[in-house]
Amino acid sequence: MSSIHYKTENEIQKLGIETLRQGIGVVGLIRFLQQFDKGYGNYVTDRQQWQKDYTVETLVEAMEQKHHRVAEKDPETYK
Repeated sequence: MSSIHYKTENEIQKLGIETLRQGIGVVGLIRFLQQFDKGYGNYVTDRQQWQKDYTVETLVEAMEQKHHRVAEKDPETYK
């Protein structure tokens, strides 16, 4: 009777990564793995902190300033 070799989790992971690398290349493998990165921190808290000084008025003003800068560079677009 022959014995069955069950792969360990580590062996399966290494085999899977190597198979992906061969199939979609290094860049594709990296992009695939990045989909599973959970990141760090608390996005909601961080966003509230960096947006705390924003108001509707400041956002509208910033959009108008950008519009005028773009219009000055390319007046044909805004006729």
